[in-house]
Amino acid sequence: VQLVESGGGLVQAGGSLRLSCVASGRTGSASAMGWFRQAPGKEREFVAATAWYGTSPSYADSVKGRFTIARDYSKNTVYLQMNSLKPEDTAVYYCAADPVPRVPPSTRHHEYDYWGQGTQVTVSS
Repeated sequence: VQLVESGGGLVQAGGSLRLSCVASGRTGSASAMGWFRQAPGKEREFVAATAWYGTSPSYADSVKGRFTIARDYSKNTVYLQMNSLKPEDTAVYYCAADPVPRVPPSTRHHEYDYWGQGTQVTVSS
């Protein structure tokens, strides 16, 4: 599975961005899709995840109510809509695919086998 993210950029606090992740290749191998982020000097952390089919999405407490993960089956694309952005949301955001069907989708980055190259999100205060 190949994953390509886009949509990052520079935005002021309170603004919005929508990240996209297009999957190609053996997309049938992806049971769940997740978004993770990594800020300089920090560990990679879970943001949101959803199964390709069924189950409710999962969100990190820090983004709950502000971020929304969504799927478009026809485009093999997963989105991360980010609203009310804060400076602490600044990070490189990664899309990832987990081949193992888990309920609920995993929040652990080591359980995701496929990763995109990342897209930078910078929120200015």
